[in-house]
Amino acid sequence: MESNSFISIDANSTSIAFAIWENDNLVKVGKLNWGGKTNYEKVADASVKLFAFFKQYPASTVVIEHTVFMNSPKVAADLSLIQGAILGAMSLAGVSEIKSINPIAWQTFIKNGRLTTPEKQVIRNDFPGKSDAWYKNKEREFRKLRTIKFVLDRYKRLISDNDIADAIGIGHYAIFNWDKLG
Repeated sequence: MESNSFISIDANSTSIAFAIWENDNLVKVGKLNWGGKTNYEKVADASVKLFAFFKQYPASTVVIEHTVFMNSPKVAADLSLIQGAILGAMSLAGVSEIKSINPIAWQTFIKNGRLTTPEKQVIRNDFPGKSDAWYKNKEREFRKLRTIKFVLDRYKRLISDNDIADAIGIGHYAIFNWDKLG
């Protein structure tokens, strides 16, 4: 891939969503899922699938969403195992430059930062009497839909998978903020 071509990915413990960019144009999106009963089986499956993916879609540069602090040490450990598998597989497949972005930076750039107090209040007014955890989940769902709408408005792609929409948002940020990537 050329210097202004790259792959942006959004990873989690069961999959990666990807967006392939050539000459700053979005050319392909998709998702790779991995399985296994244990985290180690998932990591092994992810490594195999990602190595094959990066051989099929060679890229010199990948932009990945940086891991963030998790309230659960188990979730943080699981994600770090997967991140290691991702980084190892792409390095073995020939990716020479790996850049990262903090989630809130790209989300804010596409006008999808944290919900404002009035936005949160609308949700509480529309759904009274729910738990704090329920409201947090509803806020997260609202933001996912906002990213999907951004992708439709900006790239004219109707994407139903929020992880793929996130991969596109990460790539969009990268195009306009290359020098700010980690």
